[in-house]
Amino acid sequence: MRIKSLMTNMAAMENEEGKLTASAVGQIVGLQSEEIKQIASEYAEKQSELSSEERSERYGPLQQHRRAVASLTKQIQHKTKQLEELQVKHSEVKTRSDDAKRKLMEATEQSESLMKELQSLEEMEEQADSSVLEKLKALVTMNENLKQQEQEFRTHCREEMTRLQQNIEELKMASGQDTEEEKERNQLIDKQYDTDREKLQKIRLLMARRNREIAILQRKIDEVPSRAELTQYQKRFIELYSQVSATHKETKQFFTLYNTLDDKKVYLEKEVNLLNSIHDNFQQAMSSSAAKDQFLRQMEQIVEGIKQSRIKMEKKKQENKMRRDQLNDEYLELLDKQRLYFKTVKEFKEECRKNEMLLSKLRAKGAS
Repeated sequence: MRIKSLMTNMAAMENEEGKLTASAVGQIVGLQSEEIKQIASEYAEKQSELSSEERSERYGPLQQHRRAVASLTKQIQHKTKQLEELQVKHSEVKTRSDDAKRKLMEATEQSESLMKELQSLEEMEEQADSSVLEKLKALVTMNENLKQQEQEFRTHCREEMTRLQQNIEELKMASGQDTEEEKERNQLIDKQYDTDREKLQKIRLLMARRNREIAILQRKIDEVPSRAELTQYQKRFIELYSQVSATHKETKQFFTLYNTLDDKKVYLEKEVNLLNSIHDNFQQAMSSSAAKDQFLRQMEQIVEGIKQSRIKMEKKKQENKMRRDQLNDEYLELLDKQRLYFKTVKEFKEECRKNEMLLSKLRAKGAS
């Protein structure tokens, strides 16, 4: 129905000789864009169907001939593809056949070589010397004799085992008829055995306790650092102190630099503000003699303040210089004390070494 309405509008437009009215535009715009596209596609399909029908009516035999040629071409291609596949399979089967023939020939050659070796072995066996057969017979006889001797030895062992078991049974029966004195002696022996066993158990417990105490003391002794370990600890502490001191010194320098730059910034800001105020008030001060005199007095006061500030800074500089010299003297004294300390420690280590040598000599003399 929409297509009919659109065709009606288009016909009306043709009747009006190409003039497009506002109502026609509104009706066309009223349709959605997707619907317009769908209608256009359906119209194109109808046109293509109509054109194909017309062409089939006009060129029917030619179209059938082309279709037949196309089908024959497809069949030829299909057969050619099948022929190529069969050729590939034929080559594979031929390769397998050649491999099987080659393997058969190798097996035949191996079989012939084995038959030759078998014939040579049979000939060697026939040509064997009779002395070898006699040696084999002697060895067989010796083997039979050894088997017989082994059987006899086993029989003798069984008989001896039976006799010894009977003796054990007789001794057990005889031991059951011991006298009262022997029983008392056995009881005393058992008591002495139990007593000695208890003593042994107590001694073992005491030894275990002593071993634990020795192990604890050994661990405590191991926990105490030796002289070499103390020396290493001292070196490590000195290195750590040097690192901390260097970091502290660097941090202090950064703080000093920051404070110096901050003071410099403050003074520069003051100088800039002073110059700006002089520049701003100069024109006004030059307008009259009274303002000029007042401006000069203010300038003299500013110069006097600057001189006072400079005197204070010089005084502060001298104080800091004196403080620096004092600290430098203290630092030199501390360096002298440090050198004296290291010298004393070195002498103390040497004396400790001599003391250990003398103690070792005394122990050796005492042991001898």
